Amino acid sequence: MNKGESSRMGTEKVPRLMLQLAAPSVLAQLINILYNIVDRMYIGHIPNVGAMALTGLGISAPLVLIIAAFSLFVGGGGAPLAAIALGRNDKAEAEKILSNGATLLTLMAIILTVVFLIIKEPLLYLFGASEITFPYANEYSSIYIMGTLFVQYALGLNLFITSQGKTRRAMLAVLIGALSNIVLDPIFIFGFGMGVSGAAIATVISQALSALYVVRFLTSDRSTIRIRKKYLKPDWALIKRIISLGVSPFVMQATESAIVVVFNNGLLKFGGDLYVGSMAIMQSVMQLLTVPVSGFTQGVQPIISYNFGAEKYDRVRETVRYALIITVATTASYFLLVLLGPGIFAKVFTSDKELLNLVSGLLPIYMGGMWLFGVQMSAQMYFVGTGQAKKSLFIALLRKVIILIPLALFLPRFFGVMGIYYAEPIADMTSATTAGFLLYFTIKNLPKDISNKSIS
Repeated sequence: MNKGESSRMGTEKVPRLMLQLAAPSVLAQLINILYNIVDRMYIGHIPNVGAMALTGLGISAPLVLIIAAFSLFVGGGGAPLAAIALGRNDKAEAEKILSNGATLLTLMAIILTVVFLIIKEPLLYLFGASEITFPYANEYSSIYIMGTLFVQYALGLNLFITSQGKTRRAMLAVLIGALSNIVLDPIFIFGFGMGVSGAAIATVISQALSALYVVRFLTSDRSTIRIRKKYLKPDWALIKRIISLGVSPFVMQATESAIVVVFNNGLLKFGGDLYVGSMAIMQSVMQLLTVPVSGFTQGVQPIISYNFGAEKYDRVRETVRYALIITVATTASYFLLVLLGPGIFAKVFTSDKELLNLVSGLLPIYMGGMWLFGVQMSAQMYFVGTGQAKKSLFIALLRKVIILIPLALFLPRFFGVMGIYYAEPIADMTSATTAGFLLYFTIKNLPKDISNKSIS
């Protein structure tokens, strides 16, 4: 960071700094939701086949999530390390991390594209496809896989822009892609009559435009740290550090994919295709909450990383305190809206009366634990931001792998299809409570500022 940015991250009042950094990040994530949600909104309203086409997109969701998850190996692990290095005024180290990250993303994209094209068909059936919904899922995922490289760059490298405190630039990268998707979706889906294929093509083009902007910015002199040719050669010790910290956000995203697979298979077995479609809608409604809150924590995380690296622990405590207040207030308020008007949310995605009634009845149950989820998001932000890979990984595994997936497999034996919907709120409340206690005791043991001169 240059001197002005360093002073701002280390001395400006925390609430004002959080607003400046988090607001563009939240807006970026809200815009980013539109990639998948706009696809579902348009496809769900295709005459005659909308409900099954929407279900096909829901079945493709685990594949989309897995591809995105691999970008977090680099972005989620490398960006906090780069921010910590900048807090220590080690720009060369930060650029090594960024450049190695770009190399790693490229290698992963090539491997993922080849592997997923080979195993796509059995994978989609594993994800819950039926003979009716497979053609729609296959149509969308076949095209989406070809854009894997663009997804890796657009998502993984953009976090390095955020880590510099340049959240407006990061927001612009997302805005370019999302607005392109909004414009191109109706053109390809309805104008060219391409249906699900049109949605996939629009998404790939949009991701490509976003990726192009990110790469151009990170190779320009407008970026505090740049991708340097001399650092592109893999430094395996450095890559190990990136992956060690990135495994937590990777698991958070990858296990989201595993959850969708477990849910889809259980819903298909105990309910049928319509229930699989209901989950596609409910997960979109949940994204409307979790993704903006994730954007907020991503925007705030560089403040924690920088001040932790600079040993300004009082500012770290203050940032966490404000983050908890904001995230919990947001998740609780959103849950109240869902409770009062579930049908309003459902109508955004479908005009099918049967599917609409199903979602309206089940959504308040499915979202029942979201009011406390801000605690877990804040805890995850802190542990990733301070480089505590083991604790962040534990929190990531707790909700999804240790609690949610076993419950989704176990409860249907007693409650039928409803057991799958009950699993989500139980897991949310249990994991958020555990994460809150772990965060409290970790913050409590932070040392006092050495200089006692931090400004907050």
